[in-house]
Amino acid sequence: METKKIKRALVSVFHKDGLEEILRTLNAEGVELLSTGGTQTFIESLGIPCRKVEDVTTYPSILGGRVKTLHPKVFGGILGRRENEGDLKQMQQYDIPEIDLVIVDLYPFEDTVAAGASQADIIEKIDIGGISLIRAAAKNFRDVIIVPSKAEYKPLLDLLKKQGAQSELADRQWFATRAFATSSHYDTAIHNWFESQK
Repeated sequence: METKKIKRALVSVFHKDGLEEILRTLNAEGVELLSTGGTQTFIESLGIPCRKVEDVTTYPSILGGRVKTLHPKVFGGILGRRENEGDLKQMQQYDIPEIDLVIVDLYPFEDTVAAGASQADIIEKIDIGGISLIRAAAKNFRDVIIVPSKAEYKPLLDLLKKQGAQSELADRQWFATRAFATSSHYDTAIHNWFESQK
């Protein structure tokens, strides 16, 4: 089945501007929102209900926020193949909720470098959870939409306005293509910085 309904979305972003209309549209469409930290606070400040990721994982954000979403219940919900009986059985067994849309905006690594920040601050702007979410959701594009940066907020909003909370395979593949371009650019920037430290 190529048309997929968006029932649950995970939102974990650095840049929140441009997100409000998307969140209101998703909420109006009955999509359950999951989030962490500052993004969750932002969603709730709009009067939109939002479930904490830690309520799903039963783990708090740890190591100074370095580990928030890296958990089998999150990644299982993204990577689980909806037409694979074995995957569905395991998701049910381990109480893993399906996540149909992932909206990520990575820590601003390049901006932090350009601002002349200390090495310690630059290291902290290497996004781990976000980049992992992007790769997982893009890998499972047959079932999941990945919005990998602020640049894709508008295409997502256009899609929601046109089709409601659902997508076609071609839509998901388009977003996945953008996702791997985002992750490739991000890792190249990090690699170049490390090279410059020699």
